[in-house]
Amino acid sequence: MPKEADQHEGGGDKESKEEGVQDASEETVRKRIRANTPSPHRGNTPQASPPRFVSVEELMETAKGVTNMALAHEIMVNQAFQVKPAELPKGSLERRVKEIMHKAFWDCLEAQLKEDPPSYGHAIKLLSEIKETLLSFLLPGHGRLRSHIEEVLDLPLIQQQAENGALDIGRLSQFIVGMMGSLCAPCRDEDINKLKEITDIVPLLKAIFSVLDLMKVDMANFALSSIRPHLMQQSVEYERNKFQEFLDKQPNALDYTKKWLEDTVKCLSEPGIDSVGAASCDPSSLLPLNVHNHAYLRLLRWDHESDPFPETVLMDQVRFQEMQQEVDRLVLLSSVLLIIYTTTGEAISGLPGLMEMLKNTVSIMLADMHTPSFSVQEALATIGEKLCVELGQCLSQHGYSPFSADRRHTLKGQISATIQPDNTVRKLMESRVQTYLLASLESSQHKTPPPLPGGLAPVSRELKELAVRFSRLVNFNKLVFSPFYQKILQTLLTAGESPDTDM
Repeated sequence: MPKEADQHEGGGDKESKEEGVQDASEETVRKRIRANTPSPHRGNTPQASPPRFVSVEELMETAKGVTNMALAHEIMVNQAFQVKPAELPKGSLERRVKEIMHKAFWDCLEAQLKEDPPSYGHAIKLLSEIKETLLSFLLPGHGRLRSHIEEVLDLPLIQQQAENGALDIGRLSQFIVGMMGSLCAPCRDEDINKLKEITDIVPLLKAIFSVLDLMKVDMANFALSSIRPHLMQQSVEYERNKFQEFLDKQPNALDYTKKWLEDTVKCLSEPGIDSVGAASCDPSSLLPLNVHNHAYLRLLRWDHESDPFPETVLMDQVRFQEMQQEVDRLVLLSSVLLIIYTTTGEAISGLPGLMEMLKNTVSIMLADMHTPSFSVQEALATIGEKLCVELGQCLSQHGYSPFSADRRHTLKGQISATIQPDNTVRKLMESRVQTYLLASLESSQHKTPPPLPGGLAPVSRELKELAVRFSRLVNFNKLVFSPFYQKILQTLLTAGESPDTDM
């Protein structure tokens, strides 16, 4: 099929196909930032400087730059980021039109090959596209494979064979399948084996293009994983420059970032208790690095419905929100486990595997705690009932006195009480989790994890994994936006010391 028609599943204009794959890979990022693109006009907060009127062309170019910046950012902070094949929505008009056109093309090709003599015009164009795709998979050191492909898929020779009635499409197709098997990732071996079972030429060519599309995605993801370690510095500079370009066109695009840092300074400078339960009047708490770390910690307790998110971390708002939900779950989980231990600790401390079993029970019950239909009150009541049964059975099996009615009533009441934000146990565990995450930020540059506060041992694995993700995200953001933060903190911190540039 000719490239300009682009009517089969795997063929078509190479440039258009690559753009389609890129559009698909950007779609998730675009959805994430579409509703939250930094804007100087959100909310009713007074602006630091008057808005500057710009042309439509400038706005379009700025929007494109923000989207590209978001894509680069996604590649760096999302270790699981992958390019995915473009798929039109089921039932959509575009998908239906595509399916009709594809069917028409393959039906036409089949009719041409059945003519007497066969017409090979479209088939040769397909072979040309296949050859081009196979060559694109080769690395610089694949000289022998390149020569072999050029020799077998010699298009002028194939054209002469077609004109003389000596073209063997089946033989060429088998060569193509064999070459695909040599170049594909191991995960495509099953697809290649299925190709070898197809005997009819048109279905085989159609399937070949489908597998080639998958191989293109595999190659893109392999290249992405290979170069990611080398992209850090380039990505930092790229994002910083793109944001500066955006800031040049939208001068007050840092208003909410300034307010975020200003509120953190105010919180730390006023006598009282800071974000992790420590005294906040210590002068060292106003060191720029400490202010910055506390500011990021505040993002894990953010009111996303009423407070605009700081512009510099807007692309990661969903990630911070997910981590905030994970913190809430771990606080509640550790609170329940601490109550269990303090209620029956002496009896259960020596029973192997019991706390892990109880932890799994509670974790399952709290897995959906941030879904709209979830009732924390009902879940805690159910947890109390279930734990009393499991504890009673375990204590009886190991010869301890059975769970009395008073102890069951007390345990269930204490578990249900953790629904209250000011519950003593819950506040204690929240403070300890926040302390650990703050210590993780402070120690991340030294690559040594901080000691685990008391009572968090049952959730240590989950908490450490969260701390690693949190620190990685925060540190990358610091690398990108440190010049902007430094200027803001120089204004806010008037104690006379220059802000620490190591943010």
